[in-house]
Amino acid sequence: MIVTLIVLCEAAFWVLLAAGLLLRYPAKKPRLGAAVLLCEPLLEVVLLVVTAIDLKNGAQPDWKHGLAAVYIGFTVGLGHSTIRWVDARFAHRFAGGPPPVRPPKYGMERAAHEWRTAGRWMVAAVVAMALLQAAIWYVGGDGDVTSLQAWQGKMLFVIGLNVVIAGSYTVFPKREPTGR
Repeated sequence: MIVTLIVLCEAAFWVLLAAGLLLRYPAKKPRLGAAVLLCEPLLEVVLLVVTAIDLKNGAQPDWKHGLAAVYIGFTVGLGHSTIRWVDARFAHRFAGGPPPVRPPKYGMERAAHEWRTAGRWMVAAVVAMALLQAAIWYVGGDGDVTSLQAWQGKMLFVIGLNVVIAGSYTVFPKREPTGR
């Protein structure tokens, strides 16, 4: 049931995003479109409540409960930037908006961009780890929480990977080709 709900939340995320953008631009109702976009966090609240109820009703914590926490974390960390990214492209394509700003390609500007991106991924991983820890405490000593702890390890890997990627752009900044 949890996996189905995660899939439904993901599908609803994109449906709400499309509806919000359609209302904002073609329908020329920016306030209503913004209101629809603000409903996005409700999906995560529903998923969090259902996951907690499932655990409270005696379900053994497993990979599905961990996946729910990770999904919520990633939506918190990356959801807003995803919406902004899609909004800029939609406005340009369908509403005569300016072309989307492209990330810098070279030098320290690129490194700063990579650190901002890494920061969003790290927020996602930390939120997921906090939710996983809350689930571990919620279950207590009665249940097997190794699957939740395994998800925490994966989130630490995500953090480490993002530090390495952003750090590489800082230590070895990509140089602009000569002759430009």
